[in-house]
Order: sequence, then C-alpha cells, then structure tokens
Amino acid sequence: MPVDRLLPNDEARDLIALVRDIADKRMAPIVDQHEKDRRYPDGLFAELGEAGLLGLPYPTEWDGGGQPYEVYLQVLEELGARWAAVAVAVSVHGLACHPLFNFGTDEQKQQWLPDLLNGKLIGAYSLSEPQAGSDAAALACRAVPADGGYSMTGAKAWITHGGIADVYNVFARTGEGSKGVSCFFVARDTDGLTFGKPEDKMGLHAVPTTGATYDDAFIDEGRRLGAEGQGLQIAFSALDSGRLGIAAVATGLAQAALDAAVDYAQERAAFGRKIIDHQGLSFVLADMAAAVDSARATYLDAARRRDAGIDYTRAAATAKLVATDAAMKVTTDAVQVFGGYGYTRDFPVERYMREAKITQIFEGTNQIQRLVIGRSLAR
Repeated sequence: MPVDRLLPNDEARDLIALVRDIADKRMAPIVDQHEKDRRYPDGLFAELGEAGLLGLPYPTEWDGGGQPYEVYLQVLEELGARWAAVAVAVSVHGLACHPLFNFGTDEQKQQWLPDLLNGKLIGAYSLSEPQAGSDAAALACRAVPADGGYSMTGAKAWITHGGIADVYNVFARTGEGSKGVSCFFVARDTDGLTFGKPEDKMGLHAVPTTGATYDDAFIDEGRRLGAEGQGLQIAFSALDSGRLGIAAVATGLAQAALDAAVDYAQERAAFGRKIIDHQGLSFVLADMAAAVDSARATYLDAARRRDAGIDYTRAAATAKLVATDAAMKVTTDAVQVFGGYGYTRDFPVERYMREAKITQIFEGTNQIQRLVIGRSLAR
C-alpha cells in the first residue's frame, strides 16, 4: 500500500508519482535476478538520470531538480522500498556531487556538475581506507606536489560504484594533522589508479563495492576541490547530507518489510483464522509500523532543518541512528512473521534483513552517531 505522504506542493506529488511508476515498472520486476547475478543495472541508472532523479536537491541552473531535501529524501525512500542497492547508489552519487557544488570553482562546476546531475557522469565518494574508516583524521593516502598537480599514492576502501563510477571524490594527505587533508576530483581512467575486485558482501549485490590503489597517480591541480588542507571540512559537511540519504533508504527498506509482513499475515491462516487477527502477531506488526513512522519523522525533521538553513548535524545523526536501527528490527521481525518461509529466498524479507544491516555501518556506524549526539549534549 503506497505511503500517504505529506508533500509541500503539486510538483512534489507529481515527482513521487513518477518515482513510483519507474520503481514499480522498471525496478521491481528485475531486482531479484540482478541481486542474484550481482549485475549492475547500468541502463536503469541512465534512465533515472534522464528522468531527473539524480540531481533533485541541486539548483536547476546546474541541471538539478531544485527540490527541497525533504522531497529528495522521500524519493530515496520510495527507491529504497523497491531496490535498496539502487537507492544507496543514488544517495552516494548525490553525496559525490556535494563537494563539487559547495567547494568547486565556477569553472569546475561548469565543466562537471551538469553531467553529474543529469546522469551522464556517475560519481563516487572515496574517504575510507583499509585502516581509516570512522577515524577520518587517520588517513594515510598521500598527494605530494608534482609539476602542475599532485602525485597520489595509497589505498582506499569501501567505494560504492568502485570501478563503475566515472569520477571519485578522493581525500588524501597533503600535509600533517587534521588540516593536512585535501579533496580531489579524480577520473576513473587516471594512470596509476586501479580497482580491486568487488567485495563479497552480505547484501546490496547489484552495486559493486571495491577498494582502489593509487600508484604515483598524477592528479592535475585543477582537480583539487577547495583549498589545500580543507579536505576534512569538505568531507564532514557532505556526510551530514549522506547520513540523511541512508536514513531515507533504511526507512524504505523497513516500509517494504512491513508491507510484506502485513500482506502475508492477511493471507496466512492458523488455528482457524488469519494470523493478523491473533493479538500477539498484531502487536508485532503495530510495533513495526510505529518504528517505520518514527524513522520517517526523524529524517524529515532533519531534512526540514537543512532546508531552513538551520544546523542539522545532531538531527542527521539522530535520523541515521533511529532509521537504521528501525530497519534492522523491522526487517528481522518481518522474517519472524513469515516463519520458516522467511528464512528462504522464495520471499524478499530475508534480503531486506541482509540489506538493512549495512545501513547501521556505512556513512558512520551507529556508534559514531551516538558519539555525535552525545557530544552535542555536552556542549
């Protein structure tokens, strides 16, 4: 059953209708096979770009959609309810546009931003390293000055779209300490850049996650975004938005699991009546519904703060924490509702549960979100 959404205007309602149409006709019929085959849906991603769904929160003057973040996140939720891997990929692509839009020069934006926002270029975000995930200040990848640019050496990890994306926001050391990290906009075909084999993940199989190695790779000076040493500021400013994207995707996953569980409970009979009419099971479904509604409310609150220009760092951390924990609980409960059938691949709830787990880990683990919230309380 479609979510009854409170949307700001008719344009937003039309946009949600368009997303649902694409998701139901183009995503839902192929998701199971693509996930089993671990096959990237490149044609679908191009279609999402042509429909204007990859640059929704960015200004129309740059080929974006000009939509408020609260609308963009509800689009991600709709996508996440049909195919979490694609929704995560869309969110990461949007995250990859953030440094260029907010810190790039006009010349850099004119060169790359329109093609990113209309889907002609696919972007990826490359902050984590094998020994530096949540502790971004521990980055070891280095970019040392070279004639007209930088020579980059080091390794990156956990790159969504790795090897498929056309461009990568890469954060590397140009000095020491927290002020010694810079951001670079690196092309996939850069000499000296190689990608590892895709990780054998628990879920999100259709979109590859890889590492990358830089071996004396030359990066032109014109591909540095922002000032030298501004990298961590850029990275952290983008992560608040990225956390909201993951919160929305997680809410979509939880909604899909709830819908599947309700449908099954209305069909399955035990002890002479449908199992949804047994109070014990109806209470489980009620708790699932409350968790989904709470997740949606927290991410929308954070999005509206962002749209209003109010600080939303704590709200983003709260949304990510609440929504992803809810997704893990709701998808696990959905498997329980299905009983033994939930443990088979004949029904999608086992996939939802596997996919929900990563939402508690990437874009900052939920322990990191608690640190962010706790520190805000101590100020």
